[in-house]
Amino acid sequence: MNKKYYLITLGCQMNEHDSEVISAILENMGYLAAMGPEEADLIIINTCAVRKKPEDKVASLLGKFAALKNNNSGLMIAVGGCMSQQVDAAKYLKERFHHLDLIFGTHALPRLPELIRRAADKKETVIDIKEDYSDREGLSVAHSGSFKAWLPIIYGCNNYCSYCVVPYVRGRERSRSMTDILVEARELADHGFLEITLLGQNVNSYGQDLPGNETFADLLAELNRIKGLERVRFMTSHPKDLSNQLIDIVRTGEKICEHFHLPVQSGSNRILEMMNRRYTREYYLNLVGKIKTAIEGVSITSDIIIGFPGEEEDDFLATADLVKKARFENAFSFIYAPRKKTAAAAFQDNTTYREKELRLQRLNEIQHQVSKELNSLLTDQTVELLAEGPSKNDPEVQAGRTRTNKLVHFRSPTDQTGKLIKVKITEARTWNLVGEPVS
Repeated sequence: MNKKYYLITLGCQMNEHDSEVISAILENMGYLAAMGPEEADLIIINTCAVRKKPEDKVASLLGKFAALKNNNSGLMIAVGGCMSQQVDAAKYLKERFHHLDLIFGTHALPRLPELIRRAADKKETVIDIKEDYSDREGLSVAHSGSFKAWLPIIYGCNNYCSYCVVPYVRGRERSRSMTDILVEARELADHGFLEITLLGQNVNSYGQDLPGNETFADLLAELNRIKGLERVRFMTSHPKDLSNQLIDIVRTGEKICEHFHLPVQSGSNRILEMMNRRYTREYYLNLVGKIKTAIEGVSITSDIIIGFPGEEEDDFLATADLVKKARFENAFSFIYAPRKKTAAAAFQDNTTYREKELRLQRLNEIQHQVSKELNSLLTDQTVELLAEGPSKNDPEVQAGRTRTNKLVHFRSPTDQTGKLIKVKITEARTWNLVGEPVS
């Protein structure tokens, strides 16, 4: 009888892809996916370390799973991913949760079958958080969808922004070879995948650590030639590395989607310098203007940190002003949370949490207005969607995304999932659009 596994994923798109690799590894070992933790023989939590909230979620889940372990001594419980990769966090997990069988980091996926076997044989927690950048090429992927897929092109990060733990848990930048990426992309196209999203902490750095002069724009140009692919997306772009060549291939490549996720983090030059972002607000706004001038209908989204240590009211007002000027389609704004090992964790912070909450609320009100205004420009226009399936809130309503990554809801008498369709926009909302299919 096959054993069953239950996998919980917290965090970013790279973590989602790592979970697809973990699923493939387990299924190659003979495991089947369980519908819930109660019926599982192996539970794995793939963790995030970027903010405190997902780390608190891990502790909550492990507390609940202790009861399952008490009722089933054969149950194996494992924690992997970015939180586990940190020495202090791994020590905390082992000491607090004695029912944990395995703790493994971001670099351990090629060794996961061996680690699971060791954990099954041992009476104590097995830990593997070595900074061993084992080659991941050749590892299978159990894709969660059938028409769009994640495709990592570069692992790690070299930027060391003062607030960010990613370089410490993902390691230095390591670009995959263009040959391997193109082989995987062609295989996806051959299996019916219409859309791929290229992943990296900074996709714009792709190729800088490889021999030769291959760039991210060169890679996009090659992907644009692959027969069967209809859409190529990418994230995330660091503003300091975004080239004119990249803007040009997004403008001319018929398969490259007109969307940039371009985190700004702050609109204050003083705060940007403290963050070690290596650009100014003037540079960023000029870059946004250059992109919008070159690419008709392009959408730009961003990430913003509110309440960074030392942020004064003037710094916040500079950020609010940048949001008004840049006119993002959407911005994901968060209150700063200190992360161990990062430089900013030692910075003095005199702003109350309540003041940070109020600033976040003020910024969101500005962004909500901009998002609604930009969505309204699409009313009565016909757009192409890749239909993604029924809406989570109403199964009679289907959802899809435009090339610019806008969410559109529509009604159709037939299931359009996985199809490219034309839809006329009939209503603009703050977070999404409503349309009707055009024959």
